[in-house]
Amino acid sequence: MRRPVTKKVLAAFMTAAMTMSLAACGGTTNEPAAEPAAEPAAEPAAEPAAEPAAEPAAEPAAEPEEEVSQYTVIKDPATGEAYDLGGIEVTIRDWFSNDDPKEAQTDYEEALYEYRDWIQETYNFKVHTVTMGDWGSGAQDFVDYVSAGGDDQNYVWTIHSGDATLLQACKSGLCYDLATLDCLDFSDAKYVANGCHNIYTFGNSIYGMHAGPAEPRTGVYFNKRLLTEAGIDPDSIYDMQANDTWTWDAWEELLAQAQRDTDNDGTIDIWGLCVNEGVATSAAVFSNGGCYVGQDADGKYTYEIESPETVEALEWILHIFQTYDWNGPVDEEGNAAAWDYYQGQFQNGGAAFLVDQQYCATPGNLLADMEDELGFVMFPKGPKGSLIQTAQDNVYVIPGCYDADKAWKCAFAFDVWNEYVPGYEDYNPFINTTRTGNFDERACTETVPLMGANSTVELQNVIPNNGDFMNGPFLWAIGPDTTQTISEILDGVRDIAKQYIDEANAAQ
Repeated sequence: MRRPVTKKVLAAFMTAAMTMSLAACGGTTNEPAAEPAAEPAAEPAAEPAAEPAAEPAAEPAAEPEEEVSQYTVIKDPATGEAYDLGGIEVTIRDWFSNDDPKEAQTDYEEALYEYRDWIQETYNFKVHTVTMGDWGSGAQDFVDYVSAGGDDQNYVWTIHSGDATLLQACKSGLCYDLATLDCLDFSDAKYVANGCHNIYTFGNSIYGMHAGPAEPRTGVYFNKRLLTEAGIDPDSIYDMQANDTWTWDAWEELLAQAQRDTDNDGTIDIWGLCVNEGVATSAAVFSNGGCYVGQDADGKYTYEIESPETVEALEWILHIFQTYDWNGPVDEEGNAAAWDYYQGQFQNGGAAFLVDQQYCATPGNLLADMEDELGFVMFPKGPKGSLIQTAQDNVYVIPGCYDADKAWKCAFAFDVWNEYVPGYEDYNPFINTTRTGNFDERACTETVPLMGANSTVELQNVIPNNGDFMNGPFLWAIGPDTTQTISEILDGVRDIAKQYIDEANAAQ
C-alpha cells in the first residue's frame, strides 16, 4: 500500500550536563626575629565550601514522530468521522480505459496513485475504469440500461460531448439530477475548468458533468521555416499570445506577409492558410464573444446566429478564406479529393498557417511526422472577444433509475476520484500528452494550459438534428469559393434553426 507523504514533528533537543567543583582556602602567620610576639592574626573565617553546581533539569524525552496527512478528510456530519461508503464498487465505464494496474512513471503519477489508494481506504470504496461499448454506442447503451431498470452494478457512464441522444435522455428523466446530490459542488475549480455541466443544465437541474481542465482543441499551427523565410519571427506569435495582443488584425498582417509568389510568375506558391473551414468559422465566432445557440436564466435555448458578435465574425472569416485560404484540388464533380486534403498541403510546406485541432499533430495523425518545425497557439481574439476555445470533453452521467443512496455514493466516489491531487493543483495532464506529438516546448507549456483555462461550450451540439441547420446550409457554405453573402446564407438557415431550437425548448 502506498502511503501518503508525511511531515515529521521534531522533539526538543537534549544537551549533556556538566558539573564543576570549587576548592576551599585557609590562612597562616609568620613570626619576625626579636620582635615581640605579635598577637596572632585573626584567622579569617573559613569560607563555606562551594556547593556543587546544580545539574540542569533533564529535557523531556523526544516524542515519537507524528504522521501528518496532507489530505483533508471529508467527514459525515452525522458521525463526525470520514464518510463510509460501505465497500461499494463503482465502475466508470467508457470506451478507452482499462483497469490494469500501472507503475508510476512520474512524480505526479506516484502522487496520484497514492492519493487514490488513500481515498479508497479512507472512505471504504473501490473505483474501476473499464472499457464497455464504444464512442458511438455509449448514449444508446445508457438509455437501454436505464430503461430496463438498471442492475446491481454502480455505474458512472461516459458519453461523448454533444450527443443528442443524451440530451433526450436528460429530458426524459433517464439521468439522475446531480444538483440534488450535496457531495457535488459545481462551483469547484475542477468543474468550472471545463464547464461541461453547463450544457446539461436545465433550470435548477444538472444532468451531466466533467472534472478537470478542458482538452486542448482548435488552435492555429504555424510553419516556423516558412515564417522565418518571410521575415517573421515565429516566437513573436507566442509573445503576442502571452501578452494578450494576439488579435484578428495581428494574424491578418502575418497572413499577408507569409503568402507569397516566390518565383514571380503571378501564381501564389506559399499560401497564408490551409484550414478546415467549418472548424475555423466556429473558432472565429466564439473568439469574438459570439455563439450559435445561447441559454437564458430559465435554461431555455436562444437563437444567436444573428447576434452582432456572431455576424461580425462570419463576415471577417469569410474575408480571410477568400483572401488567404488555399482552395485545394477537386474531383470532376467539384468536391475535394479527401476531407483532410488541406492538411496535406500544409504538411508539404504549401501554406504558412493551419487552423485545426490539437490531435492533428499527435502520434498516428498526419502532422505528427512533418519535417518542418511547428508552432501552435490559440485562435486569435476578435474585437469583442478573448482568447478562448470551445471544449468538447466527454460527459459523465449517473443512471436515473438509481435510488438516492446509490446515486450519492457513485457521485461521491467520482468527485473524490477526480479531485486535484494535493501538491499538484495546477497540473494539466494534456501538457505531457502534447509532448508526445509534434509540438514545440512553448506549445506545451504556454498554449495548452491557456486552452485549458479559457474554454467555453457549444450549446448547438445538444439541439436534436442540429446538423440540418449547422452543416450544409450554414458552416459548409462558408469558404474560399463562397458566392453568397453572409446575409443570404443566414436567410437560408434562420427558420429551420429557430424551429429546432423551439422544439428543444418544448421538450424540456
